[in-house]
Amino acid sequence: MTQPTLEMTIRLAGEEALVLGERALHLTTRKTLLVADLHLGKAATFRAAAIPMPGGTTTETLRRLSSALERTSAQRLLILGDLFHARSGRAPSTLAAVASWREAHAQLEMVLVRGNHDVHAGDPPADWRVTCYDGSLHEPPFVFQHEPLAAQDGYVLAGHLHPAALLNGRGRQSLKLPCFHLTAKVGTLPAFGEFTGGAVIRPKRGDRVFVVVEGQVIQVNGD
Repeated sequence: MTQPTLEMTIRLAGEEALVLGERALHLTTRKTLLVADLHLGKAATFRAAAIPMPGGTTTETLRRLSSALERTSAQRLLILGDLFHARSGRAPSTLAAVASWREAHAQLEMVLVRGNHDVHAGDPPADWRVTCYDGSLHEPPFVFQHEPLAAQDGYVLAGHLHPAALLNGRGRQSLKLPCFHLTAKVGTLPAFGEFTGGAVIRPKRGDRVFVVVEGQVIQVNGD
């Protein structure tokens, strides 16, 4: 297990990448920031169903996104699916917050590879200037898609599973933390959104696992 750090440099499919404590991955030479599963408006979706939920999740998600962009100087933001959680979550306050954020990052290129939630929630508003793709986006040696399924023609970077690692301590204590799970053929990013939950992974020998805790990265598995 490594010491906590704000970012960690790794090699991925032969290229340099930064694993960031904001739950994002930066492909250095491509100046591209990757995030997955923002699920914007999820809390609003629950409130629309008369289930009390705290506010501020969109604000915190956008704050971390701005932090990652500023630290990496990325010129492109590539979202690996599930930008919105549901159509009912497209509340005026959520849309206004993201529109304001987009204006503050007007020069940023934005790309969305649609995920399963995007199909029902709909594409982002046109004035957000987001280029949307179905299925996958091939940019050798990478394949960008929502579901973490291996591809014949490149190393897959995806989301969808909301991966989390279970760390066990003394006295039967355990802690579940969002993580990056990098296998030989597929890299799965943690959910970027604030209100998303996570599914515990079971890494195999040779997998690399990086957990995120309090805005820092710790490698807990792999070389």
